[in-house]
Amino acid sequence: MSQSLQDRLNQIPGKILSQAFLQSQGLGNEIGFWVFDYAPEEELKVREYLAFLTGFLSKKQSHLKVISINLLEMMRDYLEERKFLDKAVQMQEGKGDQALLKALAGPMHMDKFAPYMMEQTNASEQDIILIHGLGSVWPVLRAHSLLNKLHGLLGHKPVVLFYPGEYDGQSLTLFNRIPSNNYYRAFSLVPHN
Repeated sequence: MSQSLQDRLNQIPGKILSQAFLQSQGLGNEIGFWVFDYAPEEELKVREYLAFLTGFLSKKQSHLKVISINLLEMMRDYLEERKFLDKAVQMQEGKGDQALLKALAGPMHMDKFAPYMMEQTNASEQDIILIHGLGSVWPVLRAHSLLNKLHGLLGHKPVVLFYPGEYDGQSLTLFNRIPSNNYYRAFSLVPHN
């Protein structure tokens, strides 16, 4: 039987505050990217926990610089700054989802979006980067594309992707239904027992 979500969430502070995590030690020269996967129906509990976690870290570990990145908010700000948000909404309403996806392929390419995200969050200066909201931005933004691009930009910086689906250590399955391209570089933050 697998651990409950709450049991797994309770293990996160101990994991991310360890020196091995913060310094990406013991990973065999791999990158410090981690995935915390969870059942999609637990999304609201995970969001609530993330609010608690960031508050806890800012009070109890104020020496650490921790950023929590909501991908939906980041994407909205990115599209608005490029004066594309209103056009995107109109396109979706007028021409549908597929036309919008095609139109966003260029602006939302990871060569453009990931550096913007890095700059807006000052990610290279952070000690821990928490990324969430992937389910809200799919299919415009894909986990494997984002993680692959961030690898080149962040190297060994500890990053945790909160993933509404399953990560088996080799591949991601969004919402436990949609298989993604394989992503072998991340580690499971709190494996299921």
